[in-house]
Amino acid sequence: MGVILSGYVDVPNGDIATVEKHLPTHIRLSLAEDGCVSFDVRVDPSNPNRYLVDEEFTTQATFDAHQARIKASEWGRVTAHLERKYKIT
Repeated sequence: MGVILSGYVDVPNGDIATVEKHLPTHIRLSLAEDGCVSFDVRVDPSNPNRYLVDEEFTTQATFDAHQARIKASEWGRVTAHLERKYKIT
């Protein structure tokens, strides 16, 4: 088993359009990364302002590379202010 991240991102109403605009590219680029086993982001069925996140990478190094790419990406820029709650195992 590699590195697994699970949790959520809370998105205020005013940011939903931006998240929805950039999310498909974020998912596509993440799935294309070396070491990405799975990457899923979806709206919580019981809370439209919460996006559930589940991802798995093969190693700590591939997970760290993913995190570095995100921070430097358009997704990282437009969502940096959003509240995130993740568990990493």
